[in-house]
Amino acid sequence: MSNLEHAPNQPDHVMDHEVLLTKVIIDQLEVREHDGSALEGSLWFGGDLNKLWLKTEVERENGETENAELQALYSRAVAPYWDLQLGLRHDFKLEGGDSRNWAAIGLNGLAPYFFEVDSALFLGEDGDSALRLEAEYELLLTQQWILSPEIEINFYGQNDPGTNTGSGLSDIEAGLRLRYEFTPQFAPYIGVNYEKKFGNTANFLRVEGEVISETTWVIGLHAWL
Repeated sequence: MSNLEHAPNQPDHVMDHEVLLTKVIIDQLEVREHDGSALEGSLWFGGDLNKLWLKTEVERENGETENAELQALYSRAVAPYWDLQLGLRHDFKLEGGDSRNWAAIGLNGLAPYFFEVDSALFLGEDGDSALRLEAEYELLLTQQWILSPEIEINFYGQNDPGTNTGSGLSDIEAGLRLRYEFTPQFAPYIGVNYEKKFGNTANFLRVEGEVISETTWVIGLHAWL
């Protein structure tokens, strides 16, 4: 994520007529070790105060899709640099798993020391619940070289063997990526990504003979237009 692309808006700059814009953002489009790949991207349409968002995340490993989700959200600026988001999330049905639908409410913004924070609470159709916390920081080494550490933590309120998710702390994913901005809109990168499963999520995966902790090298592209 980049402050130019994602920084929430300030509601104190209200105009009679909002200028409506559209932006496509590819946070990560990358190839990983072990025949893996990942896509994290979004599209928004709106103005300073109100936006409509589409967000997607897809992960593949060993030639198979491990995770795929789509979120449709309405976003409203509620304070300087902070947005409230409401909408829906759909987890796609993959081989050996179940699809799931969630109501979503989240808050994202720019925390002190320029940490970009994205938090979301999800409520499922059968009373299921989940919490996702994300944080990212951008360290400018030069005007073109940017080092970006990030972390994502997922919690679930219940066990769901159909999707191999367990209650409590489920998984942590952390990454460190170094990108070179040929322009602010186009930046290839290299990096390392670490994932670890916990609790019953790890137990479900052990039964199926799956890896519960993995570190991989990545190479990819960050872009927006």
